[in-house]
Amino acid sequence: MCSPYGFTRSPTQEPATLSWSGGGWMVGDRPLPGPPRPADVEELRPLRGLTVEWPAQPVAAALEPVIALAAAGVPLTCPDPPAWVREADPVLAGLAAAWTPEPGDGTPASVADLRREEHSVRLRRHALRAGGVAVSPAPVTVVMATRRPQYVGDALRQMARQRGVDFEVVVALHGFPAARVRSSIEEFPRPVTVVEAAEETPLGTVLNEAAARASTGIVAKWDDDDWYGPEHLSDLLLSMTYSGADLVGTAPEFFYLQPLDVTIRRTDYSSEVWTDHVAGGTILLGRALLEEVGGFGPQDRGEDAHLRRSVEEAGGRIYRTHGLGYVLRRSLSADHTWNLPLAHFLRVATNQWRGFRPSLLLDTP
Repeated sequence: MCSPYGFTRSPTQEPATLSWSGGGWMVGDRPLPGPPRPADVEELRPLRGLTVEWPAQPVAAALEPVIALAAAGVPLTCPDPPAWVREADPVLAGLAAAWTPEPGDGTPASVADLRREEHSVRLRRHALRAGGVAVSPAPVTVVMATRRPQYVGDALRQMARQRGVDFEVVVALHGFPAARVRSSIEEFPRPVTVVEAAEETPLGTVLNEAAARASTGIVAKWDDDDWYGPEHLSDLLLSMTYSGADLVGTAPEFFYLQPLDVTIRRTDYSSEVWTDHVAGGTILLGRALLEEVGGFGPQDRGEDAHLRRSVEEAGGRIYRTHGLGYVLRRSLSADHTWNLPLAHFLRVATNQWRGFRPSLLLDTP
């Protein structure tokens, strides 16, 4: 099965043509096996994309290999797909028609490359499901610990935007009573459980108390002050399915530096890779594994890193998918459980923009 594993963020070769000839697909003058194998996809990774030249008349054997390439995240374009393709797979045809490769500038900061990756994610979401890689029907429990009542309403509204997944929510109020957020809880359209924890309880312990209330077999961590796209949970479940990983999460790529009103993007964390690090606010894993390894670390700092290490020590594998549907908020260090200054994020930035400038996949209202 082809998957997005090994996706190349910054291509080094110009687009090639994928054409139907003699009963099979050709990339330039080379035959493409049908369906393509992971090794075939690996050879295509450096390309900016493939321009698909479909057969004019319906050919049943032509569609499956193209869906497999899309499932692997290979960027596909076709300005005017023939009518039979639009009828057979209108979503694939529409996505391919909507994207035109643009030249990059040869650096990781290329916005054209960012648009290319966004297109790749949209293609793979559709094609993986069309190709039979279904998101697990098992529901998810989202756990969120918060010390800040002012963020609870926004966090729950972002959870309510999630699509393509069934889930419940456990909110752990860390040092304040439920009465302060009652209206936000009552407005939430899904099942929600509220846990009240003493202010002096370590953050990791609070998260474990929340996870203990889960009624599902999968647990996802949610940070109260970050932003999540509407496909966040379904993307994580999809990556767990095609990778077979025990714990999945996203790359920590987009950051909003609130005191400076600046968005930065870092690209030093690659995506679609096996790893030992994912963004802490995006961890998703099986509840049985979470309990087996002892949960989050019983401390205020590093509770996520403790969990990741415990999973690896137990023989679990960690997979990092794309980070385009997630933005971390960074204000003054006193407001967070980390102590990195804002200057650190400016130093590691690949891109820097004034204002709130997330990836288009965040799909902000």
